[in-house]
Amino acid sequence: MQTTIEETNPKVRDWLNYFRYSEVKGIFEEFDGWLRRKLRRILWKQWKRPYTRAKNLMRRGLSEGNAWKSATNGRGPWWNAGAVHMRLAIPKSYFEKLGLVSLMNQFRRIQHAS
Repeated sequence: MQTTIEETNPKVRDWLNYFRYSEVKGIFEEFDGWLRRKLRRILWKQWKRPYTRAKNLMRRGLSEGNAWKSATNGRGPWWNAGAVHMRLAIPKSYFEKLGLVSLMNQFRRIQHAS
């Protein structure tokens, strides 16, 4: 995950610099959410098996019942990445700790500097 974030950050910064004078903060918020969902999808696919998914969800704070229900729901990775169980287990703060650049935070920083 760390490697993916390190590869993604320069692209996000470049994208922000290109659109730095725009006044469409809603798109930045939407893109941030989409990017986090994409990263959660990568984690879901890396976990591969229901046992591994349940174990990792429990490790991240979900109850055993909810973790097993989520791990064996039969839905695809994109659906699970946007589901409540993944947002609770892998919150925004998780990605911030890994160093993911937030377009919205960078946009606010640029706006206040101007």
